[in-house]
Amino acid sequence: MDDGTADTCQWRGWREASEAALYGPDGFYLRPEGPAGHFRTSVHASPLFASAVARLLLATAEKTESEMALVDMGAGRGELITGVLAALPSGFPVQAYAVERAARPAGLDPRIEWTPQPPAGVSGLLFANEWLDNVPVDVAEVDPDGVVRRVLVHDDGTERLGEPVTGADAEWLARWWPLTEPGARAEIGRPRDEAWARAAGTLRSGLAVAVDYAHTAGSRPPFGTLTGFRDGREVRPVPDGTCDITAHVALDACALPGAELVSQRDALRNLGISGTRPPLALASTDPTGYVRALSSASEASELTALGGLGDFGWLFQKTGPGTG
Repeated sequence: MDDGTADTCQWRGWREASEAALYGPDGFYLRPEGPAGHFRTSVHASPLFASAVARLLLATAEKTESEMALVDMGAGRGELITGVLAALPSGFPVQAYAVERAARPAGLDPRIEWTPQPPAGVSGLLFANEWLDNVPVDVAEVDPDGVVRRVLVHDDGTERLGEPVTGADAEWLARWWPLTEPGARAEIGRPRDEAWARAAGTLRSGLAVAVDYAHTAGSRPPFGTLTGFRDGREVRPVPDGTCDITAHVALDACALPGAELVSQRDALRNLGISGTRPPLALASTDPTGYVRALSSASEASELTALGGLGDFGWLFQKTGPGTG
């Protein structure tokens, strides 16, 4: 290595590197295949997920006098919002918005407005399924002397420790994810808190929901959760645009006053998705109905499974008059 000038230019914090790798000109999330080409979410696991979101939208409509809007944050290629519209009662009036940086996919339902930013001042349901985990964040690590430093990453995925974490990021860590032991790591979730506050703040009234793999104070992973995904497999995170770069979300830090945080297992059960097997007697009286109900129960079980999709966190944020 020479004077280090050229080398230094190749090292960046994980937030900057991930932003370029995911959303830059050749970014991972702008590829034609979309997220579904690399990993399976609740949306792809079963249409029951979209039907549950449709029920949530209908329940929100009962408490909202304005015309209803459905805002799908991080819409991928429109899979969820398409499923929700299909699950709603025929003729139910709703303004549908898919918020996504990638280009509008061909053949999408013309009722869906494709936009890079959530609409401001609408009332209804804003639903962010696996969006916050792809809001890029920096990573911090405690050095051998006990100093919390920002982790820098090279384009090839190699890491080294950079400058001490200070200012607002240090304050966030002290409050939400204190680090003390050498080698301990954390993802600095402040950008996600701010992104969620902005998104939820676009609603005039209604309900904002964030769904993601999550952790809360008291159960933070000691070495963080930063990882990569490619072609359905977990891989080493490398910020070169060839893989997804993701980390679990500190949803309790994102929560605004009055929010409620529950597991996906409990949230879906409250929306009628339980995974209960149909009675065996149905196999004799209605074999076709039994097979259909059994298949639905199997899909529901996957969506609510402990140690799997059921462990996702659901953050419910009411907005509008009378909410904090």
